[in-house]
Amino acid sequence: MKFDSQKYQYPSRRSVTFAKNGMVATSCPPAAQVGLEILKKGGNAIDAAIATAATLTVVEPTCNGIGSDAFALIWYQGRLYGLNGSGRAPRLLTPEELLAQGHTSVPTMGWAPVMVPGVTSAWAEASKRFGRLEFAQLLEPAARYAEEGYPVAPNVAKLWEKEFEKFTSGGGRERFASWYDTFAPKGRAPHAGELFSCPELAATLRELGATCSESLYRGALAQKISAFSEATGGWLRAADLEDYRAEWVEPISAEYHGYEVFEMPPNGHGLTVLMALNILSGYDLGRERESTTVYHRMIEAMKLAYADTKEYVADPQFMRTRVEDLLHPDYAASRRALIGEQALLAQPGSPYSGDTVYLCTADGEGNMVSWIQSNYQEFGSGIVVPGTGISLQNRGANFTLDPTKDNYLQPGKKSYHTIIPGFLCKDGRPVGPFGVMGAFMQPQGQLQVLLNTIDFGMNPQEALDAPRFQWIEGKKIQLEQGVPAHIAQELAAMGHEVEVIEDPLLMGRGEIIWRTDEEMLAGGSEPRCDGHVASW
Repeated sequence: MKFDSQKYQYPSRRSVTFAKNGMVATSCPPAAQVGLEILKKGGNAIDAAIATAATLTVVEPTCNGIGSDAFALIWYQGRLYGLNGSGRAPRLLTPEELLAQGHTSVPTMGWAPVMVPGVTSAWAEASKRFGRLEFAQLLEPAARYAEEGYPVAPNVAKLWEKEFEKFTSGGGRERFASWYDTFAPKGRAPHAGELFSCPELAATLRELGATCSESLYRGALAQKISAFSEATGGWLRAADLEDYRAEWVEPISAEYHGYEVFEMPPNGHGLTVLMALNILSGYDLGRERESTTVYHRMIEAMKLAYADTKEYVADPQFMRTRVEDLLHPDYAASRRALIGEQALLAQPGSPYSGDTVYLCTADGEGNMVSWIQSNYQEFGSGIVVPGTGISLQNRGANFTLDPTKDNYLQPGKKSYHTIIPGFLCKDGRPVGPFGVMGAFMQPQGQLQVLLNTIDFGMNPQEALDAPRFQWIEGKKIQLEQGVPAHIAQELAAMGHEVEVIEDPLLMGRGEIIWRTDEEMLAGGSEPRCDGHVASW
């Protein structure tokens, strides 16, 4: 990768970071530092990713935890591997039962959206296949942070307060007693800079380390989860956990202006990024990034891609539409032809004619990891298993109760998933991992940082700093305040319903590590959160 500062310059909020021997980029400095320490102790990029991911469950519990799901793209010794750590719906949960309770969609709180957590299985599978250090050694730094405490980061504190208010209005301590005991022991969310500890989570992490995550699926932790679920009206049982293991899958890809962009296959929606790139590949976007035409085409391509993936992406065993059909050049051309001078209302085509943490790592041997894990919506379901520190995700809320849809809720099924790690290559060689967390902002953020990199020559930090858009629904879009005013006005004249927002956290949080043409590492971290690049 070579950066063309002559081609485009954007006033970066911080400098790009360079390193030779190793790099870790993520949303919380303590987690990045843990990953760097693992590299210095002889671990590789995979070891560093696992240790960083485990630490994030402690220092950023608002967005992920032991009860999360995960996806990863791992470049190891010349090949890219995909790891799907998303769980399945409990066998006892049926759409008929939710409909009988009066629900028209899967609730976002309580036991209904809880699925088998896959993140710790993903850690174990990655470690067994590619890791160098002992698994317990990788989880011990996270356990120490949980036991001894850590000062809460500013943006984490902001999200924590938001979730405290949500659970309070959603039933309070009477409904979520264990969440309050674990994450609000003082009767409130912790303040920024306040020390927070969770000894129960420390013990859980050490048990996971000692058993290579087996305890959560086929041991003592699994029994605790199952017993609590049965006692409190949940559907998750020991048999659901016992059958689960994270799966190795083949990544999918698309070519864009001389580069190969890799994503995870369904049930993740990385396919959205590839479909949008296919549509945009037929355009020359020119040299000027801050132009109305560039924004309009990016927005329209993303809307069309999203309309398709929200319709067709599901557990791959239940998809009636083939990925290769959705990625076919002829289909991309037919979708591109729909883009005119006015904003459109995107509908699915016919290809036949929360919250989240992201991290990336790299070592001096050429290994690189793109890793993402998520509760879906901040603390997820609000269900916390007493005495363990395990908060369970609410990913099942992505299912539909419409039986005509591929993503229809069924026992033992994986749901449509919003978390997507990305990986960039050129001429068969790795450029590096990238990702932008933030639920349905993720494909949109990825698309923008990719175009910033490939079309506009930005370095990783510039690509993350540049102002962003987000399509919401219909013709409604959000723009950051950094988008020039004349572009916002011209987009409105083209039929876009424009809202300029002040809260930067709504626009996703990304991390990037590229390998330069000089075989150095270049990293960027999200300025909209507490992001950090640790380098060696």
